[in-house]
Amino acid sequence: MSRMTKQEKSWVFYDWANSAYSILITTAIFPLYFKAAAKEAGIAASTSTAYWGYANSLATLLISLCAPILGSIADFKGFKKRFFTFFFALGIIFTLLLAVVPSNQWMILLICYMVTVIGFGGTNIFYDAFLVDVTTEDRMNQVSSKGYAMGYIGSTIPFILGIALIILSQQGILAISVTVASQAAFAITALWWGLFTIPMLKNVKQIYYKEQVSNPVTNGFRQLFLTFKKIRLFRPLFLFLVAYFFYIDGVNTIITMSTAYGSDLGITSTNLLIILFATQVVAAPFAVLYGKLADRFKGKTMLLVGIFVYIVICFYAYFLKTTLDFWILAMLVASSQGGIQALSRSYFAKLVPKESANEFFGFYSIFYKFAAILGPFLVGFTAQITGNTNSGVFSLIVLFIIGGLLLIRVPEHEAIIKSNSVSQ
Repeated sequence: MSRMTKQEKSWVFYDWANSAYSILITTAIFPLYFKAAAKEAGIAASTSTAYWGYANSLATLLISLCAPILGSIADFKGFKKRFFTFFFALGIIFTLLLAVVPSNQWMILLICYMVTVIGFGGTNIFYDAFLVDVTTEDRMNQVSSKGYAMGYIGSTIPFILGIALIILSQQGILAISVTVASQAAFAITALWWGLFTIPMLKNVKQIYYKEQVSNPVTNGFRQLFLTFKKIRLFRPLFLFLVAYFFYIDGVNTIITMSTAYGSDLGITSTNLLIILFATQVVAAPFAVLYGKLADRFKGKTMLLVGIFVYIVICFYAYFLKTTLDFWILAMLVASSQGGIQALSRSYFAKLVPKESANEFFGFYSIFYKFAAILGPFLVGFTAQITGNTNSGVFSLIVLFIIGGLLLIRVPEHEAIIKSNSVSQ
C-alpha cells in the first residue's frame, strides 16, 4: 500500500468499506437471520432458500435495467461521483433499516434487503469505472487485486464483531437475544461502509469524461444507441462480456447462496460463520497472488485457471455431506474467488475507451447483474423440484463450462486493443 498513490489507496479502501456488506449482509449473518425469521413463520427450508434466490434475482434485474443508461450519462463531466454518492446513500440507509425492522416481518426484511442490493450494485457500477481514473493501465491488475485483498481483510473486522455479538448472546454472556445481536451487526455494517467510503468521496475524481451538454439524459440515450450501432466494431470486447456473464454468474451464486446451502445441510450457524471468516482470511493473499501471476502469465490465462477451480467446486459440492466437506469447499472457493473477480475487472478496464468508461462499465454491470439473476434462480428452482440443495449447486457447472469455452475464443489483449483503436 505504501507504493500506491493517494487516489489508488482511496479507491482500494472502498473495497475495504463495502466488503463488510458483502460478507455480513449478502453472505453470512443476514441470510441466517432471514432463514430463521422465515422458519419462525412456518416457511419450509427449501422454500425460503428459493425465496432468497428469487429476491436476489429481482433486485439485480432492476439495477441491471438501469445500468447502461446510467453509465452513458455518467460519462459526462461531474456525473460519475453524483451517481456513486446516490447509490451509496441508498445502500447505507436500507442496511440501517435491517437493524430496526422487527424480525417477525420476514417479507419486509426481504424487501429492505432487495433495496440494499440495488444500492450496493448501483454504487459498484461507478466504483469499478473509477479504476481508469485512479491508475495506469500497467498497474490495473495489481490495484484491482489489492482492492479485493483489502476487501477480504477489512471485512473480517466487522465480521468478527458481528460473530462475537451473536456467539456471546447465544451463550448467555451478553444479556441480549440473538435477534438483537444480529441487528447490531447490521448497524455495524452500515457504519463501517460509510466511514471508510470517506477517502473515496474526498480524493477520487473523474479524470476521463466527455464535456457536459445541455441535456445529458437525452444525449446519454443517444450515445447508448450509437454504441449499439457500433457493436460490431467492439465484437471481441462483447464476446468477453458474454463469457463473463456465464462464469461470474456461477461465482456470484456460490457467494450469495453459500450460507443458505450450508444451513440446509445441517451445518450450525456458528460453524458457518467461522468457516466464512476463514474464507475471507485465506482469500486475501490469493487475490494478490492472482494479480501477480496475471502480470506474468496474462490475465486471460489466470481467469481460465479460476474457472477450472470452480468446475471442481461444483463437482465436490454435489457429494458434500459433512462440516469437513464444507470446510474443504470453502477453502477451494477462497483460492479463486477474489482473483477471478479482480482480474475480470482489470481485464475489462484495459479494453474500454477511457472517456467512455462509465458507459462500458454500465454494460459490464448489466452482464454482471443479469448473471446474478440466472444462477440463484437455477439453484432455487433445482433445489425446489429435487428437494436437494446439492443438486442445485451442481447445476452451476453448466455456467462455468460455457463461460470457459467462450473465454477461450476471446482474442488476446493486443488484438482487442487493435479492434478498439479501429472503432475510435
